[in-house]
Amino acid sequence: MSTAHTNGVDRSEEAAKETSQSFPAEARDPLASHINPKSKPGITFAHQDKLPKLPIPDLESTCKKYLNALKPLQNPKEHHDTIMAVQEFLKSDGPDLHEKLKKYAVGKANYIEQFWYDSYLNFDNPVVLNLNPFFLLEDDPTPARNNQVTRAASLVVSALSFVRAVRREELPPDNVRGQPLCMYQYSRLFGTARIPTENGCQIGQDPTAKHIIVLCHGQFYWFDVLDDNSDLIMTEKDVALNLSVIVDDASEVPIQEAAKGALGVLSTENRKVWSGLRDVLHREEGSNNSDCLNIVDSALFILCLDYTEPQTGAELCMNMLCGSSKVERGVQVGTCTNRWYDKLQIIVCKNGSAGINFEHTGVDGHTVLRFASDVYTDTILRFARTINGQAPSLWASTSPDPAKRDPESFGDVQTTPHKLEWDMGPELSTALRFAETRLADLIQQNEFETLDFPHYGKNFMTSMGFSPDAFVQMAFQAAYYGLYGRIECVYEPAMTKAFYHGRTEAIRSVTQESVDFVRTFWGENPAAQKVEALRKACQKHSEITKECAKAQGPDRHLYALYCIWQRAIDEEGAEMASSDGMDSTRPSSPIGSEKVNSVIGSPGRNSVISENGSLSSSPPVHAVQHSMPALFADAGWDKLNTTILSTSNCGNPSLRQFGFGPTSGDGFGIGYIIKDGGVSICASSKHRQTARFIDALESYFLEIRKLLRQLKRRGTSADKTASRAREAEEKHRPKATRIKSRGRIILADGKTQSPATESVTESDDDGLGGYGFFDAGMLLQALKAKDEAQDPAIEKDVVRRNIGRRLKLMEY
Repeated sequence: MSTAHTNGVDRSEEAAKETSQSFPAEARDPLASHINPKSKPGITFAHQDKLPKLPIPDLESTCKKYLNALKPLQNPKEHHDTIMAVQEFLKSDGPDLHEKLKKYAVGKANYIEQFWYDSYLNFDNPVVLNLNPFFLLEDDPTPARNNQVTRAASLVVSALSFVRAVRREELPPDNVRGQPLCMYQYSRLFGTARIPTENGCQIGQDPTAKHIIVLCHGQFYWFDVLDDNSDLIMTEKDVALNLSVIVDDASEVPIQEAAKGALGVLSTENRKVWSGLRDVLHREEGSNNSDCLNIVDSALFILCLDYTEPQTGAELCMNMLCGSSKVERGVQVGTCTNRWYDKLQIIVCKNGSAGINFEHTGVDGHTVLRFASDVYTDTILRFARTINGQAPSLWASTSPDPAKRDPESFGDVQTTPHKLEWDMGPELSTALRFAETRLADLIQQNEFETLDFPHYGKNFMTSMGFSPDAFVQMAFQAAYYGLYGRIECVYEPAMTKAFYHGRTEAIRSVTQESVDFVRTFWGENPAAQKVEALRKACQKHSEITKECAKAQGPDRHLYALYCIWQRAIDEEGAEMASSDGMDSTRPSSPIGSEKVNSVIGSPGRNSVISENGSLSSSPPVHAVQHSMPALFADAGWDKLNTTILSTSNCGNPSLRQFGFGPTSGDGFGIGYIIKDGGVSICASSKHRQTARFIDALESYFLEIRKLLRQLKRRGTSADKTASRAREAEEKHRPKATRIKSRGRIILADGKTQSPATESVTESDDDGLGGYGFFDAGMLLQALKAKDEAQDPAIEKDVVRRNIGRRLKLMEY
């Protein structure tokens, strides 16, 4: 979509909503009308040019919010110094930079977009474990379809249906409460590659791409899957046949030998090193290597077929994020060699476990989450239609059945798999070996732990009057404080796609209210006082989240001002100016977020912005000739942008886990999914006490539920009268009785008996049971029972019933 169509256009939420609503209900929600021959293309981007522009916040308001975010992280002297720096900034450099930013933004899609791309593309460290997030999908609810080839073929066909809907502009726009969101990122999702150069990376895209790349045992294969009209030219059975042929062919080469030609490892290198190696591949114009590289870069996406079967949640998450490292007889045979990190990747293990790893520059987690959700849902719906042809579809229209088409109508396509043969000269062979050892080092430096908390989730949190996201955010702070006794900087991204080309804003989760809560929680205080402190902290978090969603947070504004200052220095030609931050910064994910949930904080002078928004320390830089604005020179700037808990909420019924690498050497990367009846968390770190942190989270969740239930039984969430009554009871209880009850009773047989304590009887009547908490797990259990059934008629009936339930409960 063009970014120049801004003149004379009524940009507002109302205008965008009105444009979207002008389309028929079938176009806005194809699932409601699965037979839709009168599909009206154009809805995907119809509202784009009427979305409001990303606003530039008021400078004084930004500075005030910046100080509020820092106050709970600083001691009084540090905060006083920051106040002085901000006041100096407002008197001197700030207003001038703010005016320059407003002039710069004239005619731009939004004021942060180019700076955002630059911060990603100028990042020079490996993207694996630093930039690329992952999604782990739920297993297919039909166990028989979880063998590798069947699962992969099903996911490919559904992914191609998504590609077709985007290209034909039939994909209904994302929306929040009826307000359409920016869809620009979907146009950057397929046929796209991150291309390293000597001076930062570039994004290349082939908008007419028709083929996919399949990686198996580190070997590359390709075949066409779409025609010139973006219609599918292969059925699921055709794709499965191709994948079976590829798996058989790849297995003929011993894995130790295949590893020597696994060129995908080079995409994990330092970007400048990778740029030089690409020059080697392109050295001879028209060479085999050059052609192979172009085929990989221009593919719609990469399908990675792994030969391993990760068993634990942590192993699965690691496999989706960075692959496994396993060295046999000095040769790397892990799945880390079976990747290409510069593109969107669909990864399928031998046992059918599947996930997505994506290049993060042009897309946030919220966008890829929609892709993952629709792909997963479509795999279920298409199987449902094999049982009942009238089962609904996600798509406004579908491709003609390839099996019924005249092959001549496909045009110039290659549906037979082709294996790419790389010319491995000594230079490439040596580079590949060194890249693999560095990658193995990187993988060994990180660890992952997961928590699938099954006891309660969104339903219980909301029934207690809490925002689920705020509730979980307080859990992270409380668990960390319980382990370390410190308040550290926490980052969470907020989606700003309600604005034209919007990306994210940083939610600063640590507030004075959250600090009061964690100290109250870990102190010797009554349950009512702890819950009341939690309620205040959650309310404050929700307020900040709403401000950030309206693009009124301080981070992006200050980051843009920093970039404007840096540009002014560059334009004046100051020596070594680029060493002062811009060439080593990058934003991070998700998720919206989603978050997808994807994203980050602002860059500091001696910092590197890392995955999901925090900054990690970098070597000291040389002094520059220009005086840095006081706000950026103050220690508070680095304090706020050194994130210890980098978090992102990316929830959806189609996901089992979501996560990213740690953002700094002494921090945790935390991806979480809040489901109706549970919470899934993936935590990563550079060998901090990750497992212990996960255990602390689980203990906190159970303890806070106990407190909430206690207060609920007393009749109120914060019953001060009840608390005073208990205090009075303690006050008037005879001291002798209390003293004599101390200690354990020693019985004749040597056993001991502890004094009776208040027990909390767990019940199922608090919103934790029933269909309000039905999710994919229950469906999986039902379908597992189906798989064990002997009677085919019974089997088909169980499948139909449970898929029907799934459709009713699915959220899009």
